[in-house]
Amino acid sequence: MPGEPYERSWTSTDALLYAVGVGAGLGDPLRELAFTTENSEGVEQKVLPTYGVLLTRAPVARSIGVFDRAMLVQAEQHIELHRPLPVAGTVLVTSTVTGMYDKGSGALVEFKSVAVDVADGQPLVTARFGMFVRGEGGFGGDRGASAPWQPPDQDPDRRIVLRTRQEQALLYRLSGDRNPLHTDPAVAARGGFSRPILHGPCTYGFTGRVLLHELCGSDPARFISMSGRFTAPVTPGDSLVVSIWRGDDGTASFRTAKEDGTVVIDRGRLRYRGPATPRIPGRETTTVEARG
Repeated sequence: MPGEPYERSWTSTDALLYAVGVGAGLGDPLRELAFTTENSEGVEQKVLPTYGVLLTRAPVARSIGVFDRAMLVQAEQHIELHRPLPVAGTVLVTSTVTGMYDKGSGALVEFKSVAVDVADGQPLVTARFGMFVRGEGGFGGDRGASAPWQPPDQDPDRRIVLRTRQEQALLYRLSGDRNPLHTDPAVAARGGFSRPILHGPCTYGFTGRVLLHELCGSDPARFISMSGRFTAPVTPGDSLVVSIWRGDDGTASFRTAKEDGTVVIDRGRLRYRGPATPRIPGRETTTVEARG
């Protein structure tokens, strides 16, 4: 059953703060002015597509039972953008628990959320995500499907290295995810970590920025969907290595790892549109998928 609809509004400032929270401006400030400023000459503000992750986060997780929040980590994330996110707006979010699986060492709870723009009643973002509650397995439920996956058997077409800030979690939490697992050493220790870890969606946002710039020409209108599975924690200050394998049909595979090779996002998949072609008088305009 779907949960109660939840209204979420955001402003230009919220979108800018999210961009800084996922590292925008650290690598190429000029290329990211559109996402980090609203008053640069000749630059119109845009919103990073992965901000859709936050817009679809209704508080449905509170209804799945009583457990220690220090044991809750994100397991997977998929978002689909039906059109570019506006700089400011309001959405009505409906979330549904689509599955609860017994993984032995913990419970995997899967959700689907749809954010509808209240301005026109049309879907803006559809998201699917999974939350893993460590220590809550063994209840005898279905383990769920686990489709086989292998990374491409070749060197990546691109490999981009990004460094997170020591205070990255403190910045990212200001966009709404206040789970103390990411800031409080006592809570992190209770969860089995030597220090607070970075939010999984923050790592996802770092990765999404790379994909947006490398495959979509920094144009959010070309970004269709992105999915990945979280496989290991990231500590604020770690460097992230994003490896990209281009497909030939508007798709790409990716994997994000730490510099020591530990994979933190696996099974990555991006769908994107090719660049718009100029209209020639008397001819029909077509879109050609980017092939690198």
